[in-house]
Amino acid sequence: MTAGQPLAYRADQLPRAANRQRVELGFQHWQERLDRLEDAELAQFCRDLADDPDGKALLQALFANSPFLSDCALTDMAGLRELLERGPDAVLAEQIARLRAEADTDDLDTCMRVLRQCRRRTALGAALADITQLWNLDQVTEALSAFADTAVDIALANQIRKYAARGQWEIADPRNPTQGCGIAVLAMGKLGARELNYSSDIDLIVIHDPERAPYTGSKDFHDVAVRITRELVRLLEERTRDGFVFRCDLRLRPDPSATPLALSFDAAETYYESLGQNWERAAMIKARAHAGDLDLGRQFLQVLRPFVWRKHLDFWAIQDVHSIKRQIYAHKGGSTVTVAGHNVKLGRGGIREIEFYAQTQQLIWGGREQRLRNSRTQDALAALAKAGHIDADDARALSDAYAYLRRLEHRLQMVEDQQTQSLPEDAAGLDEIAGFMAYPDVESFRQALLGHLHTVEDRYAALFEEEPSLSGPGNLVFTGGEPDPETLKTLATLGYRDGEKVFHVVANWHRGRYRATRSRRAREFLTELIPALLEELGKTPQPDSALTKFDEFLAGLPAGVQLFSLLYANPRLLQLLASISGAAPALADHLSRHPNLLEAVLQPGFFESIPERAELSAELTSLLADARDFQDVLDVSRRWANDRRFQVGVHLLEHAADVDEVGRAMSEIAEVALEGVWPHVQADFAEKHGRLPGPGMAVIAMGKLGGREMTISSDLDLIFVYEAPDETAESDGPKPLEPTRYYARLAQRLINAISAPTGEGKLYEVDMRLRPSGASGPIAVTFNGFQRYQQEQAWTFEHMALTRARPILGDPAFCRRLQEVITGVLTGPRDTAKLLGEAADMRRRIAQEHKADTIWQVKHLRGGIVDLEFIAQALQLTHARDTAGVIDGNTQAAFDKLAAAGKLDRALADELIQATRLMRQIQGIQRLTAGQAVDEDTAPEGVRQRLAQAVGAADFDQLREKLVATAGRVRHIFAELVETPSGVSSEPS
Repeated sequence: MTAGQPLAYRADQLPRAANRQRVELGFQHWQERLDRLEDAELAQFCRDLADDPDGKALLQALFANSPFLSDCALTDMAGLRELLERGPDAVLAEQIARLRAEADTDDLDTCMRVLRQCRRRTALGAALADITQLWNLDQVTEALSAFADTAVDIALANQIRKYAARGQWEIADPRNPTQGCGIAVLAMGKLGARELNYSSDIDLIVIHDPERAPYTGSKDFHDVAVRITRELVRLLEERTRDGFVFRCDLRLRPDPSATPLALSFDAAETYYESLGQNWERAAMIKARAHAGDLDLGRQFLQVLRPFVWRKHLDFWAIQDVHSIKRQIYAHKGGSTVTVAGHNVKLGRGGIREIEFYAQTQQLIWGGREQRLRNSRTQDALAALAKAGHIDADDARALSDAYAYLRRLEHRLQMVEDQQTQSLPEDAAGLDEIAGFMAYPDVESFRQALLGHLHTVEDRYAALFEEEPSLSGPGNLVFTGGEPDPETLKTLATLGYRDGEKVFHVVANWHRGRYRATRSRRAREFLTELIPALLEELGKTPQPDSALTKFDEFLAGLPAGVQLFSLLYANPRLLQLLASISGAAPALADHLSRHPNLLEAVLQPGFFESIPERAELSAELTSLLADARDFQDVLDVSRRWANDRRFQVGVHLLEHAADVDEVGRAMSEIAEVALEGVWPHVQADFAEKHGRLPGPGMAVIAMGKLGGREMTISSDLDLIFVYEAPDETAESDGPKPLEPTRYYARLAQRLINAISAPTGEGKLYEVDMRLRPSGASGPIAVTFNGFQRYQQEQAWTFEHMALTRARPILGDPAFCRRLQEVITGVLTGPRDTAKLLGEAADMRRRIAQEHKADTIWQVKHLRGGIVDLEFIAQALQLTHARDTAGVIDGNTQAAFDKLAAAGKLDRALADELIQATRLMRQIQGIQRLTAGQAVDEDTAPEGVRQRLAQAVGAADFDQLREKLVATAGRVRHIFAELVETPSGVSSEPS
C-alpha cells in the first residue's frame, strides 16, 4: 500500500449545507450503515468522523449537496477512510494500479466489477480533493483523464484476451495485451486534452489496421474490430449493481451516421483528406492516442497533421473558420444572460465559447507556429497571448472564467453523477448550487457567475466586430455529432418542427454526402449560405417540407461551387430558391436537373413582363448566330427555351402573370424555339441529302400549342405536311432521296432535334398522334393526302381537334394554303345531331380510359378542361358554316367569339370563360407545384396556399368548394349543350 498524506482541509472553506433535509437523511443512513458494519475499527473511525466538527462539516457538505457522493461514501466507508487518512493522490494512483492487477482479465464479470468499483472510489476521491480545495482544476481533470485512459485500455484488453482464449489472437506481451494490437482508440474533446469532466461522456474514435493486428481468426478483421468496439462500449456503459464506468460517444468519427463504429486507418485518412471539415480540424486539436495500440494512434494523428495544421491557409479556409464561429450568436452587453437554467457549457458566455475562441485562433495561426498547438484550453490561451495573437488581459480573463465555469460544471455533475451543465430553474435549486460552490447566498453566487459570463461573452463577441453576422436570430451550428441545444431553439423560432432532423440534414451536407458538397470550397460557400437559407426556408408555410425539397435539389446537383457562389453573391436568388422549394416541388425537381436556370434570374428584366414574340425571336436569333455547329444550335435553343420557360413559371408562381399570359408566353417560346431550330435542321439535313423543289414541308401546331394554352410541362402536338411537284424526283444531295422518304426523314430529324436529350436537356416532347390516321399513319403526309383525309376520312373528334390547328413553320404561301384547307373543312356542312352525338360518345370513351381519381385532375375531371374544350369545339363546328369567325384554337377566345356572333348566350359564355380560366389556372399551378395533380393528404401547406392564392380563394378549403361547384356547373352545361340535343349520354357505361 502506497503511503500518503492525510486529506487536509478547513471547515470554513467547505461547501455550505443548504439542504438540511438531505443532511438529516444522510446522517440517518450513516448511522444505519454503522450499525451493520462488522469491522469494529472502521465503525469507530466513522463514529469519530461524525463527532469531529471538521469531519461532521465534511459529511454535511456531501450529504447536503450530492446524493451521488453520499451514496459513494455510505457504500464504501473503507474507501472514504483511505481517502481521508492517506489523501486522494495515493488512493487514486492505487485505483489505476488495481485496474492493471485485477481487471485485466478475460473474465468479463470480474473486469466489469473492478472497473466500476475503482471508478466510484476515483469519483469520490476527485470530488473530495475538489470540494476541499486540495486540488486545482488541472489536478482534478488530469486524475479523471488518467483513470479513463486506463479503464478504456483495460476494457479493450478484456476483448482481446477473449479472442486469445479462443486461439484467434496472438498476444505478444501478456502483461500488455493491447500493445501492437492494431486497434487504436483516440480520445477526443476534453478527454483528449486531459481535461475530462467529472461526469462526462468520453468522446472516442476507433481506428484499426488489419496489417498490424495479430488476429488469426477466419472472420474479416474489419468486422471483428467493429464487434470489439461495440462490446467495449457495452462493457463501459452497462449499469450493474456497482454502477457504470463511462458513457461513450463515438459520433465524432467521420460521418457517424454512415460509417461503422471502427474505421480502418486508410478509410479514415481518406475521409479527412477529401471531406474533412474545418470544425473537424478544430476537434482534432484535442485528439490524443488514448488506449489500445498507441503507436498506431500516434501514427494516425501524425498523418493528419497536415489536415489539422495547414502551412498556408487559403482565403476560403479562413472564411470557413470565421463563418463557423459567426454562426454562433455573439452579442455584447450580456443583457439576456440569466442564471436560472443557464447552460454553463453551451450558453452565452459559457465554456464552449472559451474553447472556440482558442480553437479558431489556433487553426488560423497554428499552421506556422507549432507553439500554438496546445490541446488544453488554458495553455492554448496563454500561448496565443504570448505570440501576440490575442490580448494578454483577455487571455487571463478567459482562463480565469474557464477555471470557474469548469469548477461549477463539476459541482453540477457531482450532484447526481449526470452529464449536465444546466443550472437549476428554481430558487431552492439555485441556493443549493450556490452552497455547493461555498457561497453564503444565491446573490453573491449570481454576481460572481454573471461576472464571468459577461467577461467571456464580451471577449467572444469581439471576434465578430468586423464580420457580418451569419447567425441571424440565434445559434445555427451544425458541427459535431449531436445537435446543439441553442441551435434547436433557433430552428424552432424559425418555424421548423423537427429541429433534430434539420440538424442531421445540414450536417450531412457538410460531410460531403452529395456530389455538390464534396469539394472543400463548395462546403465553405455552403457554410456561409446556411443561416440565410434556413431563414428563407423558414418563411415558407412548411419549413420542414421546404428543407426536404431543397435537400433533394442539392442531392441532384452535379456540382456545387458555381451555384453556391452564385447564391452567395445574389441573395435574391436564395429567396427565390427557398420559395420554389417551399411551394413548387415540381419546379424544384426541374431546377435540380437544370440548376443553371437560376442564372436566368440575374438577367435584366427577369421579373418584368414576358417579352412579346418579336423580341423573343430576335433574342434567340442573336444567340444562334454564335452557334459553332449543329450540336451547339441544339444546346443554345434548349438553354434559351429553358431559361424563358423557367421565367414564366416563376412569374406564375409569384402571381406576376395570370394563366392567359402564361399560356401565350409558353406557346410563343415554343414557336420561336421551333423557328430557330428549323432552318438549321434543314441545312444539316441538306448537307447529306440535298433539297427538293417545291414549297417543301410545313408544320401544323395542334393541341395546347395550337390554342396558345401551353403550360410549363406541355408537349408539342404536331402534324407534318409537304408538297412535292414530282413524287418520283430525288433530292440533289450526295445521298438522294425521293419525296416520301426525304420528308419523313426530315420530319424525324426535326423531332429528334426537339426531343433528343443533350447536355442542356430536351427542348420538348413531341406527340404525333393527331396526324392523319393517327399512330398508324405516315410521319409526314402530302398536301393532297392531308386535304383528302380531312375531307373524306377524318372522324368528328379529329375535326374538333382541327379547330386548334395552326401552321407555324414552312413556306408562307404553303402555310396559307394549308390554313385554307383547314378552314374549309371546319366550315363544311354538318349534321348537328350527329356531331353532338359523336362528341358526347367520344367524351364517354375518354372518361372510360382516363378516369379522374380526384377532383384535382382537372383535365379529365367531369366538368373539367376536356368538357370545356369539347363544348367550345362542338359549338364551333356547329356554327362555323354560317359564321367562320367563331373558329379560334383558344378555348376562352372561342367562347367569346361564339357569344359575339350570337351563337352562345353572353352570360353563359362569360361563365364558361371563367370556368376555363379557373381550371387552367389550377392546372398551371399544379404543373409547377405538384406535378400532375395535388394529393390533398400529402400536399405541403405551401402548395395548398399557392393554389388558393392563384385563383383568389381565401384558403384551400374554399378553393376546393369553388372547384367542385364550377365542375358541377360545367358538367350541367355540357349536358345541356351537347348531350341533350344529341340524345347521347357521355357518362361511362
